[in-house]
Amino acid sequence: MPKKVNTHEIHGPIKVTVISGIDKISADQWNACSGLENPFVTHEFLSALEDSGSVCENSGWLPQHLLIQDKTGEVLGAAPAYLKSHSFGEYVFDWGWAEAFERAGGKYYPKLQVAVPFTPVTGPRFLIRDTADRDLVKTALAEGLIELAKELHASSLHVTFCEQKEHEYLMGNGFLKRIGKQFHWHNRGYKTFDDFLSTLTSRKRKSIRKERTTANQGIKIATLSGQELREEHMDFFYEFYLNTIDRKWAHAYLNREFFSLLRERLANKIVLFLARKEKSPIAGALNFLGTNSIFGRNWGYSVQSPMLYFEMCFYRAIDYAIQNRLSKVEAGAQGPHKISRGYLPSETYSAHWISHEGFRNAIDDYLKKETSVTRHEMNLLEKQMSPYRKDL
Repeated sequence: MPKKVNTHEIHGPIKVTVISGIDKISADQWNACSGLENPFVTHEFLSALEDSGSVCENSGWLPQHLLIQDKTGEVLGAAPAYLKSHSFGEYVFDWGWAEAFERAGGKYYPKLQVAVPFTPVTGPRFLIRDTADRDLVKTALAEGLIELAKELHASSLHVTFCEQKEHEYLMGNGFLKRIGKQFHWHNRGYKTFDDFLSTLTSRKRKSIRKERTTANQGIKIATLSGQELREEHMDFFYEFYLNTIDRKWAHAYLNREFFSLLRERLANKIVLFLARKEKSPIAGALNFLGTNSIFGRNWGYSVQSPMLYFEMCFYRAIDYAIQNRLSKVEAGAQGPHKISRGYLPSETYSAHWISHEGFRNAIDDYLKKETSVTRHEMNLLEKQMSPYRKDL
């Protein structure tokens, strides 16, 4: 892994700077660019990852955040960037690319990743202050990231789970486009959960009601946020998180301190659904609030209970969105099983800059075919599996 760098380049009236940790910039300066609409790109969330040690050089995520500053030092824009020595924790899989490049004699790692670590959630990746010249800062971020990738001898640069408008901009500036899919629920102005159910076919309505009845038998589920969240709740949830990771033979990317720092710094953005059976906590679903969305992030349990996963990860989030007039629920990566619960296929976006021209052409050809297959699959899933009534 190359050493940490600090580069300074002057581009007309602005300066491009690379910082080796988010602690090198104040929360006020960073959040003036990120805004508070999406909790995952805020200073509070990213610093919890770094300060806890969940994100660091040893975990294969070396912070190399890009800042755009004016001559007075005010930060006009930023991008959360990491030098990667592997492809774990990204949810936009490029293992095949790495294997192909290295079989051909290349060196795929390190690569530069613009993302929120361990978080398959859509959101802005080019963070720009409202008062800044957006076109100027956007161009400086794109060019600065490419220059940084070259300086670090990275094979490639990946901007993952970005917004569609960022995706479109990068397509015209030397990046390759990649389309992925998730399953999102959209609020069509429902006033109650029954309003939502009324838009579904009769069979799906009955199925969901049965699942909810089964899930809530002998179970009490609390909704915890803000000052209601206590450290003991994070203890419970971390136990569930580890149990679920162990069952999947996966790696626990997030450590216990991360969850404590989240509670300290972002309690008002956390919505924890905590299930108890005979007063004992048995499961939890950790969600985060945006301005117009609720994002499902982590789920875990210590005791299995029929249909509880669907209740806590899908239906409770829909309930919460309706009650709080949120427009969307993003329930995380993967899962066609979400469709029958009202979550329809939605495109996600990433953009990729490849240094080696021959490899870039091969990836470009692959992505064109992949995009066609992905969109065809999404259309089929929605047509064949959508639970919504055809007459609406």
